[in-house]
Amino acid sequence: MTAAIMPTTSIISGGSRGLGLAVVERLLERGDCVATFSRSGSPALSSLAARHPERLHVEQIDAADSDAVRAFVSRAAARFGRVDHCIANAAVAHEGVVATIRDDEIDAMLGVNLRGSIVLVRECVRQMLVRPDGAESGQEPARAGSPSVVVVSSVVASRGSPGLAVYAATKAGLEGFARSMARELGPRGIRVNAVAPGFLETDLSASLSEGSRARIVRRTPLGRLGVPADVVGAIEFLAGPRAAFITGQILTIDGGSAG
Repeated sequence: MTAAIMPTTSIISGGSRGLGLAVVERLLERGDCVATFSRSGSPALSSLAARHPERLHVEQIDAADSDAVRAFVSRAAARFGRVDHCIANAAVAHEGVVATIRDDEIDAMLGVNLRGSIVLVRECVRQMLVRPDGAESGQEPARAGSPSVVVVSSVVASRGSPGLAVYAATKAGLEGFARSMARELGPRGIRVNAVAPGFLETDLSASLSEGSRARIVRRTPLGRLGVPADVVGAIEFLAGPRAAFITGQILTIDGGSAG
């Protein structure tokens, strides 16, 4: 007798706006159960939760709070019965040259972008490594594709950008983390990849000066900043069965910028 395919569960950090919200919307459209958190909610996310009360789990927590992230993943796994995909998207950015950037700004970027993402991935991977409930009989429920992790990096991790040295350092750290985790988890059937978007029209880029924005647009062959829709398809692909033999990769999505 063929085992029924259980609904896929995806966990996304920073899902209240921008790229994270776009990913939440897309994964709900494809039929996933989705759990997301952010430091503050948004009307758009509340509207999604009202439309998908059975498949969308939303909480307001700080990505830098390891205990809160751990508890969130545990609650999401208990509600939906499994964790299949993890998208570490939450991030903060503070623009400023290293000589003037404040300690609290450095701590915020390290705490959310790097440490917070690592903790989220760790907690999700722990759930992925646990056999689903009912597997004691020796028949594990069928999965709709292999489990995966996608971390959201940035083109500045490899190319650098004036005024974003600390932000770039956190994203470069995530890329090294993803490559190493791909090797560590590959034998367990878990894929780990990263996407590296160029600058997007989101709240995260709103702090950029007009001069910085103009410089980015000038050096981009497609002549504009990106939008979340430019990136969400790549994340959906990597967190799905069509990417079953892709791991340890950094996918750049930046409109062709040469840096």
